[in-house]
Amino acid sequence: MFKPIVAANRRTFLKQAIGLSVFSIVPRHVLGRGFLAPSDQIAVGFIGLGKQSVGLRGQFLKNDARITAVCDVDQSKVATFADAVNTYYADKATKASYSGCLRYDDYRTLLSNKGIDAVVIATPDHWHSPIAIQAAKAGKDIYCEKPLSLTIQEGRDMVKATRKYKRVFQTGSMQRSWKEFRQAVELVRNGYIGQIKMVNVNVGGPPHTFDLTAETVRSGLNWDAWLGPNTIERPYNIALNPTLNDAFWGKWRDIRDFGGGGMTDWGAHMFDIAQWGLDMDNSGPTEAIPGKEGKGLVYRYANGIEMHHNPIDGPQFCQFIGTEGEVTVSRGNLTTTPETLKDKVIGEGEKRVYLSDNHYKDFLDAIKSRKNPICDVEVGHRTASVCTLGNIAYQLGRPLRWNPATEQFQGDAEANRLLSRPMRTKWTA
Repeated sequence: MFKPIVAANRRTFLKQAIGLSVFSIVPRHVLGRGFLAPSDQIAVGFIGLGKQSVGLRGQFLKNDARITAVCDVDQSKVATFADAVNTYYADKATKASYSGCLRYDDYRTLLSNKGIDAVVIATPDHWHSPIAIQAAKAGKDIYCEKPLSLTIQEGRDMVKATRKYKRVFQTGSMQRSWKEFRQAVELVRNGYIGQIKMVNVNVGGPPHTFDLTAETVRSGLNWDAWLGPNTIERPYNIALNPTLNDAFWGKWRDIRDFGGGGMTDWGAHMFDIAQWGLDMDNSGPTEAIPGKEGKGLVYRYANGIEMHHNPIDGPQFCQFIGTEGEVTVSRGNLTTTPETLKDKVIGEGEKRVYLSDNHYKDFLDAIKSRKNPICDVEVGHRTASVCTLGNIAYQLGRPLRWNPATEQFQGDAEANRLLSRPMRTKWTA
């Protein structure tokens, strides 16, 4: 284990605890106009501080979570994130400075901080399950970016840990909290386009094998920790872990060791809407049939509905085709046939889905109520399973039969071996 940025000795801990306690009992009027007292807020720790975390930081601050700790294997990202949080709270309280955001470089040390109520996990996918499972064991509620896991078994393990330790878990599939996707799903579920015959999902394709050249690891980055649970050692390349100043996002999601390609990147959004519309949040397809030369893939559900993956360029969308019309939805756009369906008001007596118009507040509210949020861990797991199931079919290049109840491939030992991966316990316990 490498040495954490925050020293783990008793004296330092007491100083931090006293400092936070003093801040928490300051009268509300002293903290500034519109400032919610720390004692009224949910204390959140961020793990994984790349580009995705920047937007998440803004959302959680805007919704009155209290960011008290941050963690990353890159010291520059820790400093940038913590400084931004401290500046926010200083400005909010109209003070010259604030230094209450604790800094870590080992997620396990952050999880040992009993003052943290919940964590936001925004690491690359290969780190999701170890961190989430340990967070559940530590008694933290969890917001984890999509896709939920790198393998199907890891997703199921995350569900089990969440249930065992009675945690609230929100998957970062925020499209479920957007009105156009909710409207699309309610139109489909209420039969406004008749019986569903086919679903089209337009997202990118599967990942590829590692193909990057070795570069010198930049100062302040613990590369062994970034690789984390992976048993296959890969050399550092800036494409995998860019700085916050680089114009591009990390390319790790395109490589099978770390991500699932477009299938799990955008697929975790659009296949999620397909699953939601088909009322399959607790199940999934029973077959995955790749096209010739890996061009496209067809999923079949037990009820006969086909879902087509189209790995082509262009906007990402989900399209439902029924016997009496169509519904196509993408971000900020909903089109229907007949066109009048777009603005159809779904009545109170009709089938309604969970209503959330703020994915982050929904998670924070669920922590208070101890009820499942809109995209609970089981939902996130089932969507990620659809994506990964497709990736395995692409990788093997043959039709696969899948049992969503047992979460096993039928009569295919080779495919079943791809449901999990070996992991280095050095980083997972």
